Amino acid sequence: PTPPAAPEDKSASVPANAPVLTIDGVCPPQPKAASAAKTAAGAKTPATKSSTAGCKTVITKAQFEKLANSLAPNVTPQLKKQLAGLLPRLMAMSQDAQKEGLDKTPEFTERVKFVKMQVLSQALQQEIQKKAADVPDADLQKSYKEHPETFEQYNLDRIFVPRTKQVEPEAKADEDKDKDEKLTEEQQKAKEAADKAKSEEGEQAMTKLAEDLRARAAKGEDFAKLQKEAFEAAGMKIESPTVNLPSVRRTGLPPGHAAVFDLKQGDVSQVISDSGGHYIYKVNSKTELPFDQAKNEIHSKLQNDRMRDMMEKVNKSFNVTPNPDYFGPGGVGAAPPQHMPRPRPGMPPNAPTAQPQNQPPAQPPAAQPN
Repeated sequence: PTPPAAPEDKSASVPANAPVLTIDGVCPPQPKAASAAKTAAGAKTPATKSSTAGCKTVITKAQFEKLANSLAPNVTPQLKKQLAGLLPRLMAMSQDAQKEGLDKTPEFTERVKFVKMQVLSQALQQEIQKKAADVPDADLQKSYKEHPETFEQYNLDRIFVPRTKQVEPEAKADEDKDKDEKLTEEQQKAKEAADKAKSEEGEQAMTKLAEDLRARAAKGEDFAKLQKEAFEAAGMKIESPTVNLPSVRRTGLPPGHAAVFDLKQGDVSQVISDSGGHYIYKVNSKTELPFDQAKNEIHSKLQNDRMRDMMEKVNKSFNVTPNPDYFGPGGVGAAPPQHMPRPRPGMPPNAPTAQPQNQPPAQPPAAQPN
């Protein structure tokens, strides 16, 4: 069945001062001066729990979006709904916690210090990301001109020759296995030596075939025809691969094949062998990616380089010497990743009371400090 269409987002038409959440039973925050006066007036009597009857908190669109954007930039309508469902409960629970005096405990003070450090760390990382993304156009042009080989595109033909021939069918292999179990130790060793020699002979045959195909390719024979011969000689029952690679960058081939990019148009490479097999390349043409098409790629690379340099500067600005008698051998855990997860809407970023499941092990646990 066709899924129902998403409801139309009409939030933009709501005025900034219009209420979007009305929470009955939760008192709005009191000004500090009024709170102090209330405390002084009731200083002669023991503190008692005040009733929330008649309390009401009204949150306007401007207030709600200010909070939502601080927790998750470019917040989506779905995240707004999640925050709206969570915020009233957090406000009610925090109000009751204050009535219990939980905001006056040493544990609360230490947690606030830690959460504040996390929020400031994330704010610094966001600022570094913002600065790193501001790459001048002149730097983009300079990088493009200084590294022309990075943006070269090659049209190649390639022949792949398997290293060994296709193994025997599974049914026959099972039959031979049963026979092997009846052999004596000497017979088994002799058979293994014969199998090894046969395998080496097959590898040598495929290596010689690759050299022969390379010589024929250099004389101008069709690569598709040669590729088909290679698979038939190897006993491959699957369709031979496509020989043409229409647009290959230097990062598109394994490092051991990089010599291909030094060939001239029309040249055929020597046989390049690795653990997978043997390869023969021919350069059909070489073009250069225009700056307009390479601009975004260059920007991403320079942005990542700038971010890495900025974060390394921060990380090298301090040094840690842990006490091995306290932490034990091996020192302390690894530092958290540089890109910490964004805070989930409706709760403090990485609050110790609600650690995300993928939080790095080095983060302090959610439990109260001992």
